Amino acid sequence: MQKITIAEVLEQFGEKLALKLIAGKGSTDKALTSSDVHRPGLVLAGFVGLFTFDRAQVLGNSEMLYLDGLSTRRLRTVLETVFQFDIPCVVVTDGNEVPRTMVDLAGQRGIPLMVTPFSTTKFSHLFSYYLDDVFAPRTAIHGSLVDVYGIGLLFTGRSGIGKSEIALDLVERGHRLVADDIVLVSRKLQGILVGTCGDTLRDHMEVRGLGILNVRHMFGIAAFRIQKRVEVVVQLVEWDETESYERVGLEEDWVSILDVEIPKVTVPIYPGKNITVIAEAIALNYQLKIQGYHTAREFNRRLIDKISRKGALEMPIRADIE
Repeated sequence: MQKITIAEVLEQFGEKLALKLIAGKGSTDKALTSSDVHRPGLVLAGFVGLFTFDRAQVLGNSEMLYLDGLSTRRLRTVLETVFQFDIPCVVVTDGNEVPRTMVDLAGQRGIPLMVTPFSTTKFSHLFSYYLDDVFAPRTAIHGSLVDVYGIGLLFTGRSGIGKSEIALDLVERGHRLVADDIVLVSRKLQGILVGTCGDTLRDHMEVRGLGILNVRHMFGIAAFRIQKRVEVVVQLVEWDETESYERVGLEEDWVSILDVEIPKVTVPIYPGKNITVIAEAIALNYQLKIQGYHTAREFNRRLIDKISRKGALEMPIRADIE
């Protein structure tokens, strides 16, 4: 299970969310395991039956106004009911003033208490947005990811088949490298797969016989991008005359990555075959499909229409004889 500590939240997103820690400083090792937030409205009223205490608890104007109207004794009772749970953190939004009782109890129970001037809606949206990326499912794929005409092509195949060489050739032709050797793929919302490169190999690629190359230094900053959506998998295989390869394109192949189905094109390679131009054609053809034009289906339709018209012309004319 992926998680992020409150200390890491403050370090990575504290400035973006305008967060300030005011209590529980010794308990920032507590971790969040979800990007969802919870507003403990009914919990403050005493109903804890459905309290999802394992999420960040957000207290906005409504909650703070309710607490402000309680007597000192009642306020302490309410907060003790809430803070008896192992809450990862509490965030008070809208710049609301935090009661001293809440600060003291949070410190005693080891619960990080933070404040932000952001509205509850804005904070909740940004908080979930930032943490969605943290908790996104991830996997590492051996291959090369290149942005070709705006389409993310993920080249896969056995080690040494020429993935890096193709990527280098594409970069030389003006396309942009995202990752080589190891592509880190994460699944974002709505099943979007995004590939990136690890910090160690960023800007670099390995070409057998040459070694490690710095793409940014060799081709300029425009030859590299940090991340790109993975849209087509290009599977490189050695030519085998006993195999049957797709000739028309009506049969589409798919591959599952992190439970997301994306199109796969299998390209047999042999000496002298220009795979770079084929890769560009794959990207452009995919662009056409996005715009609603499927070349193979259109060709098939035209062929069927032609056969139908030819058949109609060759039908014998029947004359009725009295």
